[in-house]
Amino acid sequence: MWLLHQFPLCPFSRKIRLLLSEKNIPFELVREDPWAASDMFFNLNPAGRTPVIVNPDRNITLADSRAIAEYFEETVERAPMINGTATQRAEIRRLVALFDENFYADVTAPLLSERMRKRILRQPPDSGALRNAMKLAHGHLDYLDWLIDNRPWVAGSTMSLADLAAAAQISVADYLGGIDWSGHEQSRGWYAVFKSRPSFRPLLTERMDSIQPPAHYALLDC
Repeated sequence: MWLLHQFPLCPFSRKIRLLLSEKNIPFELVREDPWAASDMFFNLNPAGRTPVIVNPDRNITLADSRAIAEYFEETVERAPMINGTATQRAEIRRLVALFDENFYADVTAPLLSERMRKRILRQPPDSGALRNAMKLAHGHLDYLDWLIDNRPWVAGSTMSLADLAAAAQISVADYLGGIDWSGHEQSRGWYAVFKSRPSFRPLLTERMDSIQPPAHYALLDC
């Protein structure tokens, strides 16, 4: 059994949860709060970041969401998420990087800082930082709209790791109230389909003690 050390609002943890579920790989969750990481967790990953996945029986410990995803792509044939020609695989990896790096830096990370971390620390949020994150989210959704207009899925004709990366980032931003879906019907339709997948539904039921999501967050048609 794989043990996935994760934080519920870590988008990279969510990406791996989606991947494992799509591939039908059994796993158990071990919660790791980023503000209270233990020495044991730093022994698993000196970077101190989630996710980390461990198989004690096989003496395997993997850290970093991209490394974890590549490992399961190489070792599990079921439900391939980085497939197609070399050009198609490069496009999948490009879009995974776009959401893991750019969307996270522009949108998810500021929202996590202002709406979760500062609430835990009992500090007031920076309204300017929140407005900027939501403005940048519109720009990212504009690009996602274009992708969905021209492809059945984010990176091409089939669902891929790019869809999982995008959905993971957007789901955290949506939980934190940072997504305005108005004017983004293409993205909203794609996301509604994704929310209906069995792999995604467990994410919609989780709640943080410190902050609750908007009313539409768990609705499958929103």
